[in-house]
Amino acid sequence: MTANPIAETVAALMPRAKAELTELVTFRSVALADPEQFPKSECEAAANWVADALRAEGFQDVAFLDTPDGTQSVYGLLPGPAGAPTVLLYAHYDVQPPLDEAAWVSPPFELTERDGRWYGRGAADCKGGFIMHLLALRALKANGGIPVTVKVIAEGSEEQGTGGLERYAEAHPELLTADAIVIGDAGNFQVGLPTVTATLRGMTMLRIQVDTLEGNLHSGQFGGAAPDALAALIRVLDSLRSEDGSTTVEGLATDTDWQGIQYPEADFRKDAKVLDGVELIGRGTVADRIWARPAVTVIGIDCPSVAGATPSVQASARAQISLRVPPGQDAAEATKLLTAHLEAHTPWGAKVSVEQVGQGQAFQADTSSPAYSAMADAMRVAYEGVEMQSAGMGGSIPLCNTLGTLYPEAEILLIGLSEPEAQIHAVNESVSPEELERLSVAEALFLVNYAESKAN
Repeated sequence: MTANPIAETVAALMPRAKAELTELVTFRSVALADPEQFPKSECEAAANWVADALRAEGFQDVAFLDTPDGTQSVYGLLPGPAGAPTVLLYAHYDVQPPLDEAAWVSPPFELTERDGRWYGRGAADCKGGFIMHLLALRALKANGGIPVTVKVIAEGSEEQGTGGLERYAEAHPELLTADAIVIGDAGNFQVGLPTVTATLRGMTMLRIQVDTLEGNLHSGQFGGAAPDALAALIRVLDSLRSEDGSTTVEGLATDTDWQGIQYPEADFRKDAKVLDGVELIGRGTVADRIWARPAVTVIGIDCPSVAGATPSVQASARAQISLRVPPGQDAAEATKLLTAHLEAHTPWGAKVSVEQVGQGQAFQADTSSPAYSAMADAMRVAYEGVEMQSAGMGGSIPLCNTLGTLYPEAEILLIGLSEPEAQIHAVNESVSPEELERLSVAEALFLVNYAESKAN
């Protein structure tokens, strides 16, 4: 990286950043999960760590926000010069469950350095995002001061899709108001390519239960005529995809094209670790499929495990379904269409019930705004002349749409550490320390550029 006072400061702070991320990753802060495996005290401890870090940086009004879903988000305010713009920095301290802990090469809640990366649950998504914010602010404080008023919000239940912070923001709209909002929960298109995320798919989460019998039956005595709830559920779930794997929900548009940066299929196969000989699913370009079109995923099924299974016809079966909804489509309408599809495709007159457990709208940024110019200039310096790219992200951050509605004049930018090699939500999640360093520099320079743009 070219000599630059801010870059030099961030580089010097990296050992401290690693030590802090090590501490933060230690907390098993999986929100609203099995309390025996993930006690609520773990989330509380992580929230306290975040609050202490903000206080140590001079933040005022540090508070724990009790959100309607029963979790806590952490807020802090750092006043800037008189007349300076206000920038809201976002991250979240809750994480996904580790899944199969035995599949991790190193323990999921111990930050471990290996092959030039730091491994641990939340290292990239999104505890590393909070550390990125701290690094940027510390670098500015060491080089003349922070030129804007800064608000920080660290969410406590982003991974659950329960909407707690969105509802809190709607009830307290004055709290998070800002001229610009930096969401530190996205990622570069690839390592070394500075990227802002211009679109996010929305999401709806449904739970379906199928009931056919008053209780399980012996499959030898009754199988062949007794309606099997698990078989019925499998038929319903199979109806959600066509032969080529495209999502097929009646009434849901599935032919939108992506106009921006493309994702070569070979690169996607490598990033997604698709097994040799296994085909990708869907139609259109990879970018069409993951950024511009709806995608349904069965994320869990309640049924007997293979170990210890008995020869029984199942009386009940249940599944949870996630539907990603692209910009231009309303998540509430998509929920209605998906519900109607599930009910219409349940066979044999089986009893079916559908429950909504989460929902968030899609988001599309205005990349022509002054904040994006300020970020492009900052990233060009941080990445030594590489031009900033705009990409989509198939995931959802429902808060973005809420903030965009509450503060229509605010400029919202999405950056972060979740590039493909990070494997967020999977086993062996990791963060690139080089990306953490460069993006911290970029964020610091952005705050300087943005303050200057608003002063002119």
